[in-house]
Formats: sequence, C-alpha cells, structure tokens
Amino acid sequence: MTTHGFTLTAEGPFDFDASLRFLEDWPATSALPSDGRAMRFAYCAESDWLPIGVTVTGAPGGVAVATTRPAGPGIRGEVARILSLDVDGAGFAKLGEADPVLGELQRRSPGLRPVCFWSPWEAACWAVIVQRSSMLIAARIKQRIADRYGAKVIVDEQAHPAFPPPVSLLEAGGLGLPAQKEEWLRGLARAALDGVLTSEHLRALDPREALAELRALPGVGPFSAGLILIRGAGAPDAFPGDEPRLFAILREAYGLPEDVTPSAYRKLAEAWRPYRSWASFLFRATSYGVFDDRD
Repeated sequence: MTTHGFTLTAEGPFDFDASLRFLEDWPATSALPSDGRAMRFAYCAESDWLPIGVTVTGAPGGVAVATTRPAGPGIRGEVARILSLDVDGAGFAKLGEADPVLGELQRRSPGLRPVCFWSPWEAACWAVIVQRSSMLIAARIKQRIADRYGAKVIVDEQAHPAFPPPVSLLEAGGLGLPAQKEEWLRGLARAALDGVLTSEHLRALDPREALAELRALPGVGPFSAGLILIRGAGAPDAFPGDEPRLFAILREAYGLPEDVTPSAYRKLAEAWRPYRSWASFLFRATSYGVFDDRD
C-alpha cells in the first residue's frame, strides 16, 4: 500500500517515547498494538470524516508521520494536535522553575506533552461511554462500536478499525449502551455534523465560552466538557475550574486543606498560563490512582 510521509517539528521540549508510554499505560488506549517504537492508529479525519491510517515514529526534533492517503494541511494539523506539536512549548519548562511541585512532575516526565484523542468528536463519544463505568469496560465498548460501524484501515499490514464518523451513528442502534447514552451519542453526532465538535471551532472560542457551549450538549457534564476541549480539541490553556477529581490531585500535591474553595484552584492554575491544560494533564497523567474518567 502506498503511504505518504511528512515530518512535524517540536518547538520546545518534546519526548515521543514519553507519549508512547502514556498511550500504553492509559486504559483508553492501552489495547493499541505497540512495539514500543511507533504509534499506529486509524481515525476519521474531521476535515472530511473519511478514514485514514497513521504511523508516527520519533525523529530528530519531532516525529516522522506516514499516512495511508495524501495528507493535506488539515490532516497534518490534526496529527500535530494529537501530539500537541501545534503549540510552541518552549515556555512550559520555565513554569516549573517558578512552581516546584509542577517542576518535579516535569523532571519525572521530561518532554511529555498532552496526547489527545484523534478528534473532539471521538473524545465526546468516549466521555459519554465512560460515564459511571470503568475505563477498561468503556474501552471495550468503544472498540466494539468501531469494529461494527467503523472502517478497517490497513496500517503497516495490520487492520485498525477507525471509530465511526458522526453520520454512521445517527441512526445506529445496538451499541451495547443504555438507551439514554445511545440518545446522547446521536445528539453529539448532530452537533459534530453542525461543526460544533471540531478543533477549529472550539479553539476559536475563549475557553470559558467553549466549556459553556460543550456543557450544553447532551450528556456532557463539567468533566466531559473539559475532556473534550483539552484532550479532544487540544486547547493548551484551559482550566475547567470545577473538576473534583483534578481538585483532589492538586489538593494532595500542594498540601491544601480539604475545605479549599474552587476559586483557590483557579487562582493556582493562573500561574500556569498559557499552559494550564498542559499542567493539568501532567498532574492527571501521573495520578491514575486518584481519578477516573467519569462525570
């Protein structure tokens, strides 16, 4: 099969091996086939909702990317977003110099940037599927939906199912979910087709406006809205400000009292601008025993 290649260069510290380790450890992606050297996946590009296979390997100063179909600026931008290479990260390390707690996390995972969902649409569906469920069970359900309704893409001689595009789930039934969740997914599909669940739209908004718009979608609570904006659209400087699980992580890390108010967490996060999402990601990524992905 013919592949099409391009490279992406990192501005600031970046460790592709750290990204691979995160994907291998995170329950939502731990089932992805991996040889420890390359990231391989298939998804429906939000630029046209057509399936594409992607292989990413480390390269000096960034990554080398091979795709199963020609990659125009839209797909190049999507792959960059997935790896948070669309953001200049040169200033992120300096935040750790002023904040020793954050600095310790950076020293433990040097060059780790947020690894995003393949699209905000897929992040939104995951947020609904995982609600009041374990991540391992939710991952299996999401995989079954991809196997049944998604296209199979051959990536490096192995078939990878792409999570189906919004139009495929509009009328789909038998997803293995409660009726309420299936209805929510259909509502999210309509929002995606209307252009709401796209990186371009969400990142064009002020983060507070984007979070409010996302919370108005069916089945999307405060945690889910933050997940979609930060790990779906890849917004680098968002802080939901009402996430009990993240608050618990920060309270333990900074030795804060139990009764500290949400405004105190928001004030703490102000020091992380313009990388509030990145800092929050590091705290969550190193604290799996403290949180899970459920509203």
